[in-house]
Amino acid sequence: MPDTTEGDDVDYAERLAASSDVGKNAWQATLDEMDALADEFEAEGWQTVTIAAGHTAPENPSTGEGDRFGLTHVVPNNKAEEFTDLFEEGAFPQYEVYRNEIEGREFVVTVLSDPEKEAAILIAGSYELRHAPGCVKAAKREGKMYTHVQTLDKTHLGSFEHDDYTRFFPNADRIENWVRSGN
Repeated sequence: MPDTTEGDDVDYAERLAASSDVGKNAWQATLDEMDALADEFEAEGWQTVTIAAGHTAPENPSTGEGDRFGLTHVVPNNKAEEFTDLFEEGAFPQYEVYRNEIEGREFVVTVLSDPEKEAAILIAGSYELRHAPGCVKAAKREGKMYTHVQTLDKTHLGSFEHDDYTRFFPNADRIENWVRSGN
């Protein structure tokens, strides 16, 4: 039986606390980045909506609704109306993805913009990369990616199609093989 000393418990607790602090700091940095990007748009006279997703998940066809795949962001109810007021099907043809991977977790800001309307939707989310292989496989197979926005009760608010999945997954091969390699 291994010797469990008080020092080991303290080490474990310190590592856990440090990991938690790293995650909190990364999430705050993600939100700060989203706000800074929104400020840039607003300084140019654009209308913006910023959303910190309550939950983000890489969805793949075997776990979602039908053939749907992509990053699904659960939007707080207090942001749903603001989102739908700005969202239009087929609009927001431009997008940028800002990402930061820390300790197996992806922190992402997706910026969806419509230069004609001078409008931008910015969504911050975070998810564990170990849940992404199915989404990556579907994105590689289809050669595109999607962003889905819904409320907690699964009311679909809108989806965006993206022509380049590598903006979301620049290390697609590594992520696709995540489960096999145990990363």
